[in-house]
Amino acid sequence: MFNSLSDRLTATFKNLRGKGRLSEADVDGTVREIRRALLDADVAVPVVREFVAQVKERALGEEVSTSLNPGQQIVKIVNDELVRILGGQTRRLNLAKVPPTVIMLAGLQGAGKTTLAGKLAKHLKSQGHTPLLVACDLQRPNAVKQLQVNGERAGVPVFAPHPGVSSEFEASTGDPVAVARDGIAEAKTKLHDIVIVDTAGRLGVDTEMMEQAADIRAAINPDEVLFVIDAMIGQDAVNTAQAFNDGVNFTGVVLTKLDGDARGGAALSVASVTGKPVMFASTGENLDDFEIFHPDRMASRILDMGDILTLIEQAEKSWDKGEAERMAKKFTDREDFTLDDFLAQMQQIRKMGSMKKMLAMMPGAAISKQQLEQFDEKQMDRVEAIVRSMTPHERVAPKIINGSRRARIAKGSGVHVSEVNQMLERFGEAQKMMKKMASGGGIPGMPGARGKKAAAKGGKKKPAKFGNPAKAAQLAAAEADKKAAAPTGASFGGASNKDFNPADLNLPKGFEKFLGK
Repeated sequence: MFNSLSDRLTATFKNLRGKGRLSEADVDGTVREIRRALLDADVAVPVVREFVAQVKERALGEEVSTSLNPGQQIVKIVNDELVRILGGQTRRLNLAKVPPTVIMLAGLQGAGKTTLAGKLAKHLKSQGHTPLLVACDLQRPNAVKQLQVNGERAGVPVFAPHPGVSSEFEASTGDPVAVARDGIAEAKTKLHDIVIVDTAGRLGVDTEMMEQAADIRAAINPDEVLFVIDAMIGQDAVNTAQAFNDGVNFTGVVLTKLDGDARGGAALSVASVTGKPVMFASTGENLDDFEIFHPDRMASRILDMGDILTLIEQAEKSWDKGEAERMAKKFTDREDFTLDDFLAQMQQIRKMGSMKKMLAMMPGAAISKQQLEQFDEKQMDRVEAIVRSMTPHERVAPKIINGSRRARIAKGSGVHVSEVNQMLERFGEAQKMMKKMASGGGIPGMPGARGKKAAAKGGKKKPAKFGNPAKAAQLAAAEADKKAAAPTGASFGGASNKDFNPADLNLPKGFEKFLGK
């Protein structure tokens, strides 16, 4: 979403590197490029003016002129201002003191409200809540059916007393206000602690839709009204957001389709113009493609500083703890890393979502954006097919895979033999790295990595050196006495060879000839 803006800002900051002092001309040039980057990203003009004014004022102030690294200080200022216009702090849902908590969804048709309802329900269910979905969109064809399907996928019940319409030529006969009111009553009866009300949308902002949304709000008195907006609509996002704010007075914003290729100006404009925080972000079609919106993390992504915290949270949520403990034990026991382990680890990674999204969260991802865009997600499917085409013995001992076996594996997985060769070669490198790490050698190629042998050699205690000859002689005498007092038995604690008697071992007759002194 923010690739274009991120590229422009990164290129702008490169010109500041290595400068020990920034002149006013340098600041003006940087601010000018930031303004152009924001306008190209479809950020609202009032937001751009305020943002640029704040950056310029701080850049010409004391915090930059006295800084040891002015270039980095400018980046920090831009990051702070991005966080501010994105809402400042992470905003959580306000839960009602007396359940159920009522959440109403509003927005234009096609913004993704119904899909978002399923995502939000699954997210809340994973936190221990018992949500109920209420189908109040009785005007869009098959909207009720879509919500029921999403509810089934999320494992959440749906209250839908009216089927809605099945075609655009059919007139709606149901009362969405009555459905919303009855849905609250149903939630209280069935002891659901959260109610998510999906309302109707339109192709444009009109009076009829606003009146219907306002009537539903007045009837159910929701604790949260979330305005769902398509992040790809550009400058029109501001006008739409202002109209909905005036009509239903929403309390928070949800950005959908953040995985698109639009320039992302809506995300940077809505929170600043309306004064309402962005609370959630939707990034795909799957119900798991949903996350809490963190302004500071989003600003880091825009400035190509990564989002490691979100990556860690996704890993903790999706990673199998039992599998992690098994691999940790195998690692400490120095067992071989097999293709079965490789397959299990790859499946754990795939549970976290798209590889492109995960790689984009790594710091410095903009350096390899071209490679990132060319990354083929289906490559992991081909690798999995190759491994599954092997016999159990081949997965444990890949060294036995000769030419004929490789041809059979390639045929079974539907790939060329060269792909099998490349996969085995990469696995061999991974296996060597795992062995190196298990032996205490660290990751190959990483600075500061030392093996146990090197550590033992480097950590060998050297005799102390004294400038006083008398003290040195005293220490040498003490060491000699210590050696003399040491036991002279065998290496493993048994008796010495001088005291050894084979008869004491109670061995079979004639066996003592093999144990000559």
